Amino acid sequence: MEANHVRNIMNPDIVSGSEIILRCLLLEGVECVFGYPGGAVLYIYDAMVDHPEFQHLLTRHEQGAIHAADGYARASGKTGVCMATSGPGATNLITGIATAYADSVPLVIFTGNVSTDMIGTDAFQEADIVGMTMPVVKNSYFVDNIDDLAPTIREAFHLAGTGRKGPVLIDIPKDILAAKTKFLHPETVNVEGYVPYPEVNLAQVNKLYQAIIKSKCPVIIAGGGVVSSDAHGALLHFIEQLNIPVTTTLMGLGCVPDNHPLFLGMPGMHGTVAANRAIHEADLLIAIGARFDDRVTLNIKKFAPNAEIAHIDIDAAEIGKNIHTHYPIRGDVSDVLNVFNNHVGDESTPNRKPIKTWHQYLDSLKEMYPLKYRQNGHDLKPQYVMELIRDTTDENTIVTTDVGQHQMWAAQFGPFKKNRSFITSGGLGTMGFGLPSALGAQIACPEKMVVSINGDGGIQMCAQELAVCAIHNLPVKIVVINNQVLGMIYQWQNLLYKERYSSIDLQGKPDFVKLAEAHGVKGLRAKTKEEADTCWREALKTDRPVLIEFVVPKEELVYPMIPQGQSVKEVMLGGDSCEK
Repeated sequence: MEANHVRNIMNPDIVSGSEIILRCLLLEGVECVFGYPGGAVLYIYDAMVDHPEFQHLLTRHEQGAIHAADGYARASGKTGVCMATSGPGATNLITGIATAYADSVPLVIFTGNVSTDMIGTDAFQEADIVGMTMPVVKNSYFVDNIDDLAPTIREAFHLAGTGRKGPVLIDIPKDILAAKTKFLHPETVNVEGYVPYPEVNLAQVNKLYQAIIKSKCPVIIAGGGVVSSDAHGALLHFIEQLNIPVTTTLMGLGCVPDNHPLFLGMPGMHGTVAANRAIHEADLLIAIGARFDDRVTLNIKKFAPNAEIAHIDIDAAEIGKNIHTHYPIRGDVSDVLNVFNNHVGDESTPNRKPIKTWHQYLDSLKEMYPLKYRQNGHDLKPQYVMELIRDTTDENTIVTTDVGQHQMWAAQFGPFKKNRSFITSGGLGTMGFGLPSALGAQIACPEKMVVSINGDGGIQMCAQELAVCAIHNLPVKIVVINNQVLGMIYQWQNLLYKERYSSIDLQGKPDFVKLAEAHGVKGLRAKTKEEADTCWREALKTDRPVLIEFVVPKEELVYPMIPQGQSVKEVMLGGDSCEK
């Protein structure tokens, strides 16, 4: 933003609440707001006319707006912003707010509401969005005094983007948006009792370091906290300095290059044998920015039975919540890892014989149990599609996914060598997230290729956002893995419910190529390996959005798989279907 313009919008003019919002957003460095207008926020949209430098992206659904803001935040590391009107506009955001909350994504959400004199009267399109969202936000504000508006926005951005990041909601009555006052932008913000970055406890760091030195079989679980704090460089130095093998959760993918010799893959329900065995047999398990989610731990009573547990996390509430912790260290993982890297003793572990033996054992597991599948002639398998994407894109590619089997295949076979290269709904598992999050990622990173991987179920929950791709020429490559069923439900009913299939059939409709073309997006279809190669390479050469439908057999399942509530010993490898 030009210096003169900054001075202009900083002037203490008498302005409306709507003008205050736009000025505050510009001063926060917000590049794009994702939203959908309605009666309660029309004053804000009217004020946008006087700010041609203010970028707003009109999605086709409020849920698309918040998922796009979410994708923007994850791809850029900045705080995403979205906006909706009162009533149904606000309530349509709730799933996206919960999605961001579960994955600790920084968002500031603006909702309009009915005038203050109408609050509590069940007025047209009135909804208590503050009360509804309270369990799934870092904080909520109801602004009923225009003089509180600028300080509230400043505070909201501070809360959303610091500490354990997350969504913050600001609900503003219509009359406050129209009211006028002097614009005074707070230079600083101080939230009483809020300590986003606690000082790292050196005594605990030293205790854990000594445990690492004594350990014969250490392993690390790195999670989304490493990605969120941009601690990937510090983590890489840490594992290489101490020669500790590492697994990454679904949310942590990309924080360690997938071709690094110390990388074991993803643990948990659909994790690699090497990653799960390493955790099961470790004598020291170090969780860094990971919260011991049930899809990783599965049967908690049988999880890491031989290990002492260390947990490094910004949120004290997570430490010891699910798993008893022997070495708790609260702090931003980047700060903690930098303390380790700068202050550990001269002793080092790489040449210790027990560590060498441990590495040799884990390397043998990687060799014995690689991720693989059976390729039958020319039949198109979803894993082949993931390999095709991996082998034809560079390390700067961003992959977003929807939720289901394709999400797990993408996680297993995808190209993740850089931080913030994989965007998915992990904690909440939100179908409909894949495409709109890709739009946000593409706006955040226009110089990068963005690939949106979807199932034929999930894409139908957000297909209207194809229009946004076309209108703004966002060159997202939209992959639809079409097995004509709700794939993950099919898999569970096949394996765990004795093949009693119920309400999963999606075959026949819609025609995804025609659907894409109806929205102005180029559509392609592949049913064989050869067609897949041809269509994908055509998509890569196209400088506008393309949807590629890959038709695959519904019988293909995601392996390995450990059923919920089971342990590593109950892993299902898939028999012949897991042989390539």
